[in-house]
Amino acid sequence: MTKARIYDLSLFTTSVLVALSSGHLLSDQSAYLKALVIYWLFSCLYYNLRVINKSGSTSVDYGISYTSSLTLFAGPIGVLIFETIFRFTVYFHKKWSKTADPGEFLDTFFNIGSFVLANSIGYYLYYWLSPVFASIPYGFWLLMLLLIIVISSLTTLFLVVVLFIMGELRSLREAYDYSVTSRSFLDLGKIALTNGLLLLFLQEQRWDIIVSLFLLNYVVSLSFHSKSQSIQNKYERDKFEQMAYKDFLTGMFNRAYMDKQMAELNQPGESIGIVVTDIDNFKRVNDSYNHAVGDQVIRHFASTLQSYLAENDILFRSGGEEFTIFLRNKDYSACCLLLEEMRRGIQDSTVHTEYGDQAIQLSYTASFGLCYFEIGSQASMEKGYIQADQLLLRAKHLGRNRVLVKDDSPEELIEQPIQ
Repeated sequence: MTKARIYDLSLFTTSVLVALSSGHLLSDQSAYLKALVIYWLFSCLYYNLRVINKSGSTSVDYGISYTSSLTLFAGPIGVLIFETIFRFTVYFHKKWSKTADPGEFLDTFFNIGSFVLANSIGYYLYYWLSPVFASIPYGFWLLMLLLIIVISSLTTLFLVVVLFIMGELRSLREAYDYSVTSRSFLDLGKIALTNGLLLLFLQEQRWDIIVSLFLLNYVVSLSFHSKSQSIQNKYERDKFEQMAYKDFLTGMFNRAYMDKQMAELNQPGESIGIVVTDIDNFKRVNDSYNHAVGDQVIRHFASTLQSYLAENDILFRSGGEEFTIFLRNKDYSACCLLLEEMRRGIQDSTVHTEYGDQAIQLSYTASFGLCYFEIGSQASMEKGYIQADQLLLRAKHLGRNRVLVKDDSPEELIEQPIQ
């Protein structure tokens, strides 16, 4: 048996001993049975609103608990009975729905032990501090808030110990960050307020109001949960779409996103410059060094190109060491001047990287093809891209390290000597 499982069973055994040592139920059996049924039914209902957090190989369920009020009403034995029935209901539901983790059975004993022990400590703390807080304005509510903070901190501490034993947490800093993010102060305030109201109504045995309060909390929690799920789903969709359209090596947009933008921008009326560029003699880099060095050069090339672009311009990695740029809201002369600045900037830059155990510096050049046109006049975006690609090939044949451009008039060549 692993250390984590020994800890789980030890925690459970300790909680049972603490509960049994407290004596009998504080309330009469009839009132307790009514409370037990109501709390069990609504706890099962609230279970669907829990938040699941994955920590390494461990799944942690977070949900708002109303166990503290039942503990203060019935005592540690009462909460032991409730937690045992509720936690095994959850266990059998998970087994039936085939969502149980491999160690779900022993996890159930941990859940019972941690909640029973934390709430039992809260029970003794409540009756010890009640005389002190009785003389303070709103003392009852301040004491409830204090109890919820203590109980929440204890259950989090029990969980942190397990995660330390399992190696999911490796430092005190990680444990602190985990503990701080596990609950918000707003959640604690809501739990304290609701448990305080439930305790008052339990003591008066106002079962109709107790059921109404549970229903009200469920409706409010369901609303927040639905909105939270919608936000989470939108975030995941946006993240997935971003991943689908991003090149993992450079972080720039990929060819799929370029095709999407070509379809969206293919509307008459806008003048646009389509640029196709790639690194000159890139194969020599891979042959002389390795692909890791080649990847560093491609990343440097991408970031250098991006540094010259305006907010409305779009850069894509269209394949290998080839990149495509859509220059928008610029006239023909501005596009030509910008590409010449890019060419010179790349020519004068240096890539600092490592090859083997040595630090090396590499210089490289790039060639550019630009097709500038008004969309819908004589060419589509697809034809503009093909023409820009052909201009790039001509620039290569003419000696590389140069910009070749074309607008709606005959081709015009901007040549620079090879450095």
